[in-house]
Amino acid sequence: MINKIYRQIIILLTVVTLSPYCYAAEEVDSIVAIVEEDVVLRSELDTRVRTITNQLMEQGTPLPPESVMEKQVLDRLILSKLQIQMAENTGIRVDDETLNRTIISIASENELTLDQFREILEADGYTYEKFREDIRNEILLSRLRQRQVDNRVFISDREIDDFLINLQHQGGMEKEYLISHVLISLPESPTQEDLEQSRRLANKVQTELREGADISTMAVTYSDGDQALNGGDLGWLKYSQVPTLFVEFIATMEKSDISELIRSPSGYHIIKIMDVRDAEKLVITQTLARHIFIKPSEINSEDDVKNRLLSLKRRIENGDDFSELARGNSEDVVTAADGGDLGWVSPGDLTPEFESIMDQVAINQVSDPIQEQQGWHIVQVLDRREHDGTDDIRRARAREIIRQRKMDEESELWLTQLRDDAYVEYRLE
Repeated sequence: MINKIYRQIIILLTVVTLSPYCYAAEEVDSIVAIVEEDVVLRSELDTRVRTITNQLMEQGTPLPPESVMEKQVLDRLILSKLQIQMAENTGIRVDDETLNRTIISIASENELTLDQFREILEADGYTYEKFREDIRNEILLSRLRQRQVDNRVFISDREIDDFLINLQHQGGMEKEYLISHVLISLPESPTQEDLEQSRRLANKVQTELREGADISTMAVTYSDGDQALNGGDLGWLKYSQVPTLFVEFIATMEKSDISELIRSPSGYHIIKIMDVRDAEKLVITQTLARHIFIKPSEINSEDDVKNRLLSLKRRIENGDDFSELARGNSEDVVTAADGGDLGWVSPGDLTPEFESIMDQVAINQVSDPIQEQQGWHIVQVLDRREHDGTDDIRRARAREIIRQRKMDEESELWLTQLRDDAYVEYRLE
């Protein structure tokens, strides 16, 4: 049970590169980097390095030199600081209710009460207050990326058609790939010297991999990818989920193959196929739902909108008709006339934030207010059903896969630009 919690915490830290959960208060701190108006402290860096070191040792991954590990971890802490600053400066906030609900959900997934979860964390040196702060930052960064990246992504019907045709020709529906990845990054506007230096390093990494070097060690040592400190492991991906950049290479690769250098605006990529397996057929759960949507304005603040939706929820629970309230209150012009009806919703039809809450709502129940980039919702679940792949569902899944690919690509470009535009001063000895 405790190991399961540790793995969850480590995954959260690796994905979003948050500040550490605890720190050695008895140590005298020094500054190891200045990041705009913030700093990274030696205590933050040391504890984060210890966390990653323990993770790699648990996985049996050989460790890179200490100086290399420190630089990798420091770069991710810097990027985290920059994102948090941008989120705060643009007015993104995470209220205590959302934070508490998220932490309760984490405890519940581990089959623990909140008190039990807190006791386990603190018994092993993780302060609960610091845990709350880091989970708040995780939510903050998620909302920032939605705002900064989602607006750049558009998907046409033609793209979906081409995607499905290509998928059928490749026979990729029946295959899944376990992929590891190394990225040698480039600045946003690289000079010829930048290009040559990065390519030399990428060639060196590729050569060593083809001579038998462990890709987990190479990723920890050299990679600038999001999963570098997790050994470059991208996990099991269906052919349809493989990043667009890698698709044409994956089609001709087999288990244990090392790719050619793959160039993108963010740098040089190298992938290795760790394993291949047949994909299982998935049955999709569809949800019949309806909602009421209200957005904040100069007159109605976020709190005003939230309280208004809470009032509507109480009225529905006390017997008022949902459809009538949706017609009179919802600002979704498409669904309001139909009483807020969303019809049968498949995974990927709605935003992840909306779906994650909707999936937790029992049939005939009404959710608490759900915040998204455009505003707030309450949703009522009317029914659920198991449904295998119709054409509409395949298209919805294709749309979500394309959206995720584009978001990953845009996110890389956005983070590169964010880092290049920032003032950062290293003070590592």
